Amino acid sequence: MRFDDKTVVITGGVGGIGQALVELFAGEGANVLFSDRSEEDCGDLSEALKRKGLDTHYLAGDLRQKTYCEALIAEAVLTYGGVDILINNAGIIPRGNILDTTDDMWFSALDVNLTAVFYLCRAAIPQMRKAGGGAIVNTSSTWGIYPGPGHIAYCTSKAALAALTKSLGRDHAPDGIRVNAVCPNEVNTPMLRSGFIARGIDPANAIEELGKTVPLGHIAEPAEIADVIAFLASNDARYVCGETVEVSGAKPVYG
Repeated sequence: MRFDDKTVVITGGVGGIGQALVELFAGEGANVLFSDRSEEDCGDLSEALKRKGLDTHYLAGDLRQKTYCEALIAEAVLTYGGVDILINNAGIIPRGNILDTTDDMWFSALDVNLTAVFYLCRAAIPQMRKAGGGAIVNTSSTWGIYPGPGHIAYCTSKAALAALTKSLGRDHAPDGIRVNAVCPNEVNTPMLRSGFIARGIDPANAIEELGKTVPLGHIAEPAEIADVIAFLASNDARYVCGETVEVSGAKPVYG
């Protein structure tokens, strides 16, 4: 039970990686507060986990709102007395080059993928300082490190998130707060499948074909990314700070 008596806040808790994270941390003894946009979806997940004997707490809302981001950290403090671990997992993937990208697509990507992380970290770090330390893990992307084609808003926001992670890691290591990012390539999530569906492509066939391009033989499953995030949040990674950890199955963005 790596996370006994630790309080963890997880954003994007209802998504593919998010659900894997919520169940993993709850199963390893953490006090879990998760967030997502839909009250109904959050409630359904919490009830499903309760049937497995896992207790969680949630607060639904819009991460594009500064007040909600701050309220999420305040809720963790009110409910559990503090914040030990913050997992900034929520993200969106607007698709298109600059000519296809509307103002709303651009600012939504920055608001959710970057600015919300800024607000959440700014609210959580003082709580971690009081406790003598903590861990923050952000979900960036290999496409933030090596930008791919046709996703200018997504790649830009994830690259900025990688830079934010390194800056925070260096600034707050003296506080005992480790800040790292996980950078996945393709992951078998509803978000990935919805992209194929939007383009009229059968998602099952597309994922099978994508798997053939990965040296390890398959694209990542959500639990495979959640396991790396949990490692970075745990004491096992106590000397890892300010890093962007690529989790790609050895597949480059190009080639």
